[in-house]
Amino acid sequence: MKVTILGSGDAFGTGGRFNTCLHVEAGAERMLLDCGASSMVALNQAGVERNGLSTLLFTHFHGDHFGGLPAFLLDAQFVSRRTHPLTIAGPSGIEHRALHALEADFPGSSANPWRFPIAYVEVTPEQPARLSGIDVSAFPMVHDERAGPCQGYRLSFDGKVFAFSGDTAWTDTLIPLAAGADVLLVECYAYDIKLANHLDYKTLAAHRAELETARIVLTHMGMSMLAGRDDLPEERVHDGMIIEL
Repeated sequence: MKVTILGSGDAFGTGGRFNTCLHVEAGAERMLLDCGASSMVALNQAGVERNGLSTLLFTHFHGDHFGGLPAFLLDAQFVSRRTHPLTIAGPSGIEHRALHALEADFPGSSANPWRFPIAYVEVTPEQPARLSGIDVSAFPMVHDERAGPCQGYRLSFDGKVFAFSGDTAWTDTLIPLAAGADVLLVECYAYDIKLANHLDYKTLAAHRAELETARIVLTHMGMSMLAGRDDLPEERVHDGMIIEL
């Protein structure tokens, strides 16, 4: 499994980073894990061939993780001229949220006669799924239920496990999410400011021993995490970073 970080930024593009967008390759299959509002720019800049993507999987429905979906679909319809099926997967309510986003961004577009089949798949803690050849398990996170359910995922392929928290404050559910994973990509918005819906580094460090994974990579960083933190033992992600499993 190969994960390319096309976007690692927060909602505000802090540090000039694109919104969250992960390109996941598993054998011949490819998917996007989140597709934030700036993701079409990131995809084009990286030269990603969109018709080769079989699945878009979302952690939650905030714009910096979900907002690129309408443009992706209209690009598929009118630019890439996609013909083969696309799976749109995510928490409960994914189809309703997708149609609502289309109407909000491009009124009338939800009724388009799509030239390609679209399948909506709900992935929940009670209902795992197999997407693009990858076994996907969902874990509830603590972020903003108005944009949720908010979920983290374990992606398993060929004996390797990639875990991604999505956006979350500290929750004990991060412990099973990380357990035995080859890599945990975890949000860490602030350094030492405790927030109700985001994780800070001091809290993460206090719980580090509970996270049974050898490799932790920090993402979704705000200004306090991007400024002068070179002494941290954990890796910090950047746009374009490749994680090989």
